[in-house]
Amino acid sequence: MRAVLKLGGSLLYDKDGSVIVDRVKDYANIIKSLVKEGHSIIVVVGGGKPARTFIDAARSLGATEAQCDWLGIKLARDNAELLCAALGSIAYPTIVETLDELEVAVNLNKVVLMGGLIPAQSTNAVAAVAAETVRAEILFNATNVDGVYDRDPKKTGAVKLESVTIDKLRKILEAGGTKAGEYKLFDPVAIRVVERSKIPTIIFDGTDASNFSRAFRGEKIGTRVVYDNAKQR
Repeated sequence: MRAVLKLGGSLLYDKDGSVIVDRVKDYANIIKSLVKEGHSIIVVVGGGKPARTFIDAARSLGATEAQCDWLGIKLARDNAELLCAALGSIAYPTIVETLDELEVAVNLNKVVLMGGLIPAQSTNAVAAVAAETVRAEILFNATNVDGVYDRDPKKTGAVKLESVTIDKLRKILEAGGTKAGEYKLFDPVAIRVVERSKIPTIIFDGTDASNFSRAFRGEKIGTRVVYDNAKQR
């Protein structure tokens, strides 16, 4: 199976901003096992806390949103380098920076790693476009929440959804920010891409790397995005 994993950058850092090395290793080991079984994996890594720190500083210094986006892109690519190092020889040796390069790299039987691509595009959107480009069978979105809720999960009575239609997901997330460093779960571009290609998508808690393995093997983890009110696959 060919799959894309969006790995939220926030998953790689603790509250003090230090890299959670063991978590990076855990994801690398799971990916190695999946590759050994014959699966093709593309991983898109987000910027996380370091990106937000740089973006906030740049914005306070008068940077444009495009400049802030480029900072996020560079830092996401740096995070992807961490996972690349942990994967060793099974990883494509450079962080892919264009869709043209992705189309070549994906055919070399290596784990392909990406960060950001262009300004005004979140790494969630990158993951969605990557999945569409390589005709991935599924997109996994590892984040720091355990799925999609019917409202802000911090609010009383919020209910986690086992599945959600793309239209409902759009309504739930439409209040999210679209500036650099503010993307939550999915952004409008990512939603449009998975909608037009009907890419099976699972949003799950990535703070435990084993959840990726469980979701990959079909266990009911997180929230599955469904299309046209179709039943879960």
